[in-house]
Amino acid sequence: MTTTAEIDLAELGQQLRVDSVRATGAAGSGHATSSMSAADLMAVLLARYLRYDFDWPDHPGNDHLIFSKGHASPLLYSLYKAAGAIGDDELMTFRTLGSRLEGHPTPRLPWVDVATGSLGQGLPVGVGVALAGRRLEPMPYRVWVLLGDSEMAEGSVWEAFEHAGYERLSNLTAIVDVNRLGQRGPTRHEWDLDAYARRAEAFGWHAIEVDGHDPVAIDAAYAEALSVSDRPSVVLARTLKGRGVASVENREGMHGKPLPEVDEAIEELGGERRMRVDVQRPAATTAPRSQHGVHAELPVFSVGEKVATRDAYGRALAAVGSDRGDVVALDGEVGDSTRSEFFAKEHPDRFFECYIAEQEMLATAVGMQVRGWLPFVSTFAAFLTRAHDFVRMAAVSHASLNVAGSHAGVAIGEDGPSQMGLEDLAMFRAVHGSTVLYPCDANQTTRLVAEMAAEPAGIRYLRTTRGGTPVIYGPDERFPIGGSKVLRSSDEDRLTLVAAGVTVPEALAAADELAAEGIPVRVIDLYSLKPVDVTTLRAAAEATGCLLTVEDHHPEGGLGDAVLDAFTDGRPVPRLVRLAVTTMPGSATPAQQLKEAGIDATAITAAAHRALAV
Repeated sequence: MTTTAEIDLAELGQQLRVDSVRATGAAGSGHATSSMSAADLMAVLLARYLRYDFDWPDHPGNDHLIFSKGHASPLLYSLYKAAGAIGDDELMTFRTLGSRLEGHPTPRLPWVDVATGSLGQGLPVGVGVALAGRRLEPMPYRVWVLLGDSEMAEGSVWEAFEHAGYERLSNLTAIVDVNRLGQRGPTRHEWDLDAYARRAEAFGWHAIEVDGHDPVAIDAAYAEALSVSDRPSVVLARTLKGRGVASVENREGMHGKPLPEVDEAIEELGGERRMRVDVQRPAATTAPRSQHGVHAELPVFSVGEKVATRDAYGRALAAVGSDRGDVVALDGEVGDSTRSEFFAKEHPDRFFECYIAEQEMLATAVGMQVRGWLPFVSTFAAFLTRAHDFVRMAAVSHASLNVAGSHAGVAIGEDGPSQMGLEDLAMFRAVHGSTVLYPCDANQTTRLVAEMAAEPAGIRYLRTTRGGTPVIYGPDERFPIGGSKVLRSSDEDRLTLVAAGVTVPEALAAADELAAEGIPVRVIDLYSLKPVDVTTLRAAAEATGCLLTVEDHHPEGGLGDAVLDAFTDGRPVPRLVRLAVTTMPGSATPAQQLKEAGIDATAITAAAHRALAV
């Protein structure tokens, strides 16, 4: 075994290639050639520049290495082996059942910050990590992100370039493996490094072009990047896919495949090596204080007054921010509408304007939570759809992330369907391990914001409403996640109305009208759509025999489906009647919108009559 500070960088690069070939060969699948092209780039980084304590992955001074080209995971795992973090036996478990070495890296490995593999996400997340190190916690760590040239076509990459350039993140270095070949053939710019450099420089980056197989030149490029103190740097490296094996080098059709003749390829690369790199450890730093719980004095609203839940959200977020110094808020240039501006005014040092770049906004939040911060991300519910893949990958990363979507449903009124979030509940309910909350009044909203901050776990989504809704709960009411509130109930109830958010006042009005006709009905405020209050729903079904759901959302995946999930254990399913937005709305007042969609009190009353007449 070789262990020396003067390690032969070219030989280390060959070792990384051989181990990538061996791992993919043993698995019978995987991206060998994409790993081989970046091997020299990573060899120099590991041996000369990375500062990382593999025995202490949570060391606050550790650098961050993010493989945005997550398909090159064999190279990453080979790096870990060279650093002594894993052994050869584990390397050979690549892509097998139960192995930590998955096809694309995930935080099952303690040295992996975030899951990658959905291209175009590593750099945006890296911007968030770097931004935390500049504005939130002045720390000496650096962020290194390895990208492939194919993903340079992703819009999210250029959102990241602009954000990092604007923030002058000199602690961020992007390394682009320009190997010319994508999955099905040549990339858009092939080996035109100048094309990438011009774009990067236009966004305020320092660009360095280099031969990606010359360790001396790579070493000089990294040193140059470290010397730049007023902007981020990008190293654009011309490389060969499948470098070192003639049968696959710079050949189309080999993407995502093990090499056809593994033993011959290993021999051509000079055989197996057992070099070990003593990775430089970071300087001693102080770990940030961990915070738990919420003890804030939350805003209080009087029963009967009309308050928009978005207003309550903003004021509650500001209050939680006063109590918890680890809370950060991010917005997509609509803070005056989402009301995150209340947080911004009270805590400007922890507020981040991400402008209209929702993908980068979500990614920045994911990066910040890597460093232990608790993000609240706010924008219109409709605009979160374009960032859904970042939410999905955040769940794969086991990230702790709070998201608030305002201006939801047809109730926003005259702005029309382009601004209406009508798919958001379905979108967030489908995310693995997520929590989905939809408050109906201001006091309920403030309590749920505190709940989201108190014990963050997974992706938590809060849906807020544009217009004012009547406050029906007192300030001392509690709203545990996974709960609901029964607002009307008697032993004579003939059916149950299940509502959430803006339809709760409509359901109460309908219940009062039905009661005046001598028809008692139960009313449930199902503010937690995931997890759902199974016990209360089953009790209502048993008592009344019919559940009528009403929601300001498309019928697919929203409140109605959440209710149905309470009856998927094989027991008899009650009669279910669903009211939802089934047509394409136009422009109208909020009251007209609810009526046209068939989800106002009059429509609920009529639907109840029909259900009881059957």
